Amino acid sequence: MSNFVLFPSSCSFSQHICSSATKSKKTLAKPGVKNIVLVDGVRTPFLQSGTIYADLMPHDLARAALQGLLNRTGLPKDAVDYIVYGTVIQEVKTSNVAREAALGAGFSDKTPAHTVTMACISSNQAMTTGKDIVSKDNGIRPSTMEQMAKLKPAFIKPHGTVTAANSSFLTDGASAVLIMSEEKALAMGYKPKAYLRDFVYVSQDPKDQLLLGPTYATPKVLEKSGLTLNDIDVFEFHEAFAGQIMANLKAMESDWFAQTYMGRKTKVGAPPMEKFNSWGGSLSLGHPFAATGCRLVTTVAHRLQKEGGQYGLVAACAAGGQGHAMVIEAYPQ
Repeated sequence: MSNFVLFPSSCSFSQHICSSATKSKKTLAKPGVKNIVLVDGVRTPFLQSGTIYADLMPHDLARAALQGLLNRTGLPKDAVDYIVYGTVIQEVKTSNVAREAALGAGFSDKTPAHTVTMACISSNQAMTTGKDIVSKDNGIRPSTMEQMAKLKPAFIKPHGTVTAANSSFLTDGASAVLIMSEEKALAMGYKPKAYLRDFVYVSQDPKDQLLLGPTYATPKVLEKSGLTLNDIDVFEFHEAFAGQIMANLKAMESDWFAQTYMGRKTKVGAPPMEKFNSWGGSLSLGHPFAATGCRLVTTVAHRLQKEGGQYGLVAACAAGGQGHAMVIEAYPQ
């Protein structure tokens, strides 16, 4: 075995990545445990559903992401041990998106592949398990506060607060990341972007805590890593709705919520806004359900490089009252 797996399913931004000195903190490396690194990640442009990708199947988008990752990394196809993809709304004409995409991208028919689903954290799950040319996102558009204020509520009418202006729009897209052991990456001549350290999955009552996964997952992954909120330099939270983010920030700042619902003595604490989703989140970029998780991870890796931080934290909610969080450590420059 070559000790690495191709985990298709986040994004890399086209922003210029500047090298800067990493803050000096303790590393999360564990004696006797192999370091797993993120070598690189890519994504297709995220487009409004029903537009340019309307005639494509999920495995077509996945194939494009795989091919983009191969082109960027120069990875030999026969060096891949396994392929895992995340999906959310399963297309009945495709029984295994990962397998169809892998074959379409030219991988060996001897390379096994399977598909996982965990709602909006499907690509996180994939990563931790092991016709026209489109060049940019099309969901980002100029708008004003006055224009957005005129939009009608989408659900509870006429007094609901969720509108098209403060929700992640229905989005088509795909993503892919390459992870492997640090030892293997260096042997193959790669310069990793980040270490993938600790991660957790959580679930809670979907009736009144449906999208509070980040609130529950964040303290658990921090405790698992031996870190505090103050140690984190970069936060990337999935934004399903603006209201969902506000609810999580409120819950994380509440001693009452921590004591009543989480069995904790004190509040988690909310991320400082100057460190939070500073390159744009799902509300502005879009949210292709199973592709967002890897976008978050790749964004953290790039932000750590550009901003000179050492630790980043990804958190996301998912349908059914589920959640995920991961700690990422910058790779030394």
